Amino acid sequence: MVPLKTRILLADDHTIVRQGLRFIIDAEPDLEVVAEASNGHEALTRAMKGDIDLAILDIAMPTMTGLQAARELAARRPDLRMLILSMHDDEGYLFEALKAGTAGYVLKSVADRDLVEACRAAMRGEPFLYAGAERALVRDYVQRARAGETPPEEPLTPREQQIVKLIAESHTNRQIAEVLTISEKTVETHRANILEKLGMRDRVELTRYAIRRGFVEP
Repeated sequence: MVPLKTRILLADDHTIVRQGLRFIIDAEPDLEVVAEASNGHEALTRAMKGDIDLAILDIAMPTMTGLQAARELAARRPDLRMLILSMHDDEGYLFEALKAGTAGYVLKSVADRDLVEACRAAMRGEPFLYAGAERALVRDYVQRARAGETPPEEPLTPREQQIVKLIAESHTNRQIAEVLTISEKTVETHRANILEKLGMRDRVELTRYAIRRGFVEP
């Protein structure tokens, strides 16, 4: 059942973007931004509270991407509706957003037009895709079907993905341990396992991988 007023968490690392989006959302009688977050870890923590009906997550945020936060939330709060907000008109990001369990993918460039509709669709349990996304999904499906392919699985666990992101953002082992509330020894173990899984040697290669996977922006 859709609440009379949807309580929204707005997560984006740019204050001016949050202010603009909040203005759009709060102008609607059935939508209200009740919380904000400036990074993925903060968004995850705040979205776990029961007063949030819908989380709008920027795809590229410090400490944890919107996609990583969405995967965690899908597992830990399956009742929560989610939307991904992105500046990238990119099929790869779109597919990852849908796989992460979000209700839709909204482009920042047309958020003033699409965001309110996307919020309402998500709360009705309906998917929302930006104009052109349907064609991208159909095209990808047809191409994979013809080639007999299945989408490649992400080799890293959500925790490992988060550590790769933090490494790519130039955090030290100690800083990563503090952000994730784990020991430095655990970070070192994860780091070694990640390098072995990916067949890589150093932070430079991990950073390139993080950029390719969309964990950080180039």
